[in-house]
Amino acid sequence: MQTAKDLIKLCKDKHVTVSSCESLTAGLFTSTLASIPGASAVLKGGFVTYFTEMKQVMAHVEKDLIDTFGVVSGECAKQMAQNTREITQSDYCVSFTGNAGPDAMEGKPVGEVYIGIAYEDVVVYKLNLEGSRKEIALKAIDFAQKKIIEKILKK
Repeated sequence: MQTAKDLIKLCKDKHVTVSSCESLTAGLFTSTLASIPGASAVLKGGFVTYFTEMKQVMAHVEKDLIDTFGVVSGECAKQMAQNTREITQSDYCVSFTGNAGPDAMEGKPVGEVYIGIAYEDVVVYKLNLEGSRKEIALKAIDFAQKKIIEKILKK
């Protein structure tokens, strides 16, 4: 939780906003940030796009991209972050997509996770995480919070 507090404080200090587009984490990133007092000053909100079609409807991910690469892909994570940043008009947007198990999905193993962070550009990270569904989600969220902090500090 300390990382979430650090992220909220840094966003407030730097006058930047954050949003999210979550599949794998099903809203846990946004909920974690929203639990911090003062988050309303910087947290614009987020989309939970757990169903594939919600990625298209809410985050405007192209159907052809999903058909070609799947939802568990860097390409999908990139569009989720980039498009949601534009829709929410936030400074930073993070996306989470991947496979938390218990079985392989789209031929991709449990623990394969993609995190997109959109700001002036979009960076996508591929992680191979271990643990329960919840542990994989929590590890992905912790990683993303740290990466957003790094990016804000570099500006």
